[in-house]
Amino acid sequence: MEKRERTAFEILVRENASMLAAYLGSLLVDRNAIDDLFHEVMIVAWRSFDDWDPNQPFGRWLRGIASRSVMAEHRRRNMVPRLLSDDVRVAVSEQFDAIESKAGDTWEQHAEVLRDCVTGLPVERKEVILQRYHDGHSVQEIAASGELKIEACMKRLQRARIRLVQCLQSRGFLVSEVLPHE
Repeated sequence: MEKRERTAFEILVRENASMLAAYLGSLLVDRNAIDDLFHEVMIVAWRSFDDWDPNQPFGRWLRGIASRSVMAEHRRRNMVPRLLSDDVRVAVSEQFDAIESKAGDTWEQHAEVLRDCVTGLPVERKEVILQRYHDGHSVQEIAASGELKIEACMKRLQRARIRLVQCLQSRGFLVSEVLPHE
């Protein structure tokens, strides 16, 4: 790879790194697996950069590599992905495509809107969202730490996700009706 191409690759990776991490985080729970696959995707992208069509969004190309890497990881571990049906992966990809296609907006600006929506949640809902999706705790762990029944914890998570979806939709950041569920 020539120096000019290497520089272009580095710029594109910097612009898309947080998006890729978020995408992998939406498909995986294990932080170590997310980190490992992030680096694997970067290596694959580096090696196959000449195959990328500059007329296509770089982020979508990276997500394609990531999606295939996630499925390969599941096959390697002989695991059936719990929440990773083809429909779910397509819906997640469509949301990322919609974010990426908005002119003038960066991934960081979209992430800031999500952070604002999380901040606007009632305290108990914000806590379960952060424990589940930021800290990576299971529903059982969250319920135990908050001295909640599992059903109550799941309901709290569901209501928090619905509020997040409503907040994001009101700001024009979701392309279609999304009904979150555990």
